[in-house]
Amino acid sequence: MEQRFTFDRVAVLYDAARPDYPEALFDDVTVAANPGDDDTVLEIGCGTGQATRRLATSGFQIVALDPGPELIRIARDRLAKHSNIEFVNATFEAWPPRPDPFKLVLAAQSLHWVAPEIRFVKAAEALIPGGYLAVFGNVPVSLAAPIWNDFQRIYTEHAPHFLGPPPENWYLPSGPIIKLFEESRRFEPAEHSAYPWTWALMPASFTDYLRTISGFRLLEPAKREALLAALSNCVVAHGGRVELGFEAHLYLARKKSWSRTTVFGT
Repeated sequence: MEQRFTFDRVAVLYDAARPDYPEALFDDVTVAANPGDDDTVLEIGCGTGQATRRLATSGFQIVALDPGPELIRIARDRLAKHSNIEFVNATFEAWPPRPDPFKLVLAAQSLHWVAPEIRFVKAAEALIPGGYLAVFGNVPVSLAAPIWNDFQRIYTEHAPHFLGPPPENWYLPSGPIIKLFEESRRFEPAEHSAYPWTWALMPASFTDYLRTISGFRLLEPAKREALLAALSNCVVAHGGRVELGFEAHLYLARKKSWSRTTVFGT
């Protein structure tokens, strides 16, 4: 099973345990895109609707895609009062482009799951000339040294491959994303903004969050439970609370006016 499809198996927990994004990030996206009454946005990988909810009052008509049927069900239920959202159960790769292009394509913590040869090409073809692609994600960047030292020992014992750079580093300026925008040749230079924030968690909420991470989902169940129990006990030993430092990184780029607008795949 592809890693991106593991989230649907824990959709209810995903909805409850996953963090949101800073309000200022959505303010910056909305100001740049400047939505009108008839403007549309395509959201790639909406999950249970964390980012969709923020867009629902922006003035956009929204088409929100996700490959997880249970994730889509939860998103549809939680946002049922908003008549401007259409949920579609599909991957971005399989989704058939519409003849009317979008003013904004948005991907919250999802674009890295899309096939590399499709990500920026299909996003550009879904946009009007001058439309925007907004790509963002939360990246864990700091943890107090005493508890991190103990976490390292636990990961070394239970899952040493977790000690490398986290997959979320894809969204850092030092990662590949800016270069990928440039290599697509379909967008003007991406504007980057960072939004630091801190998340304080108790042992149960911390392990619930970890259970929604694809790498943990792919562990053999007994190994996963042993690892989570050790991490939970470690948080208890350090006062019953862990503070995770995050940065949300936003990349906002305008489609070049000469970029192709033909339907992808033709």
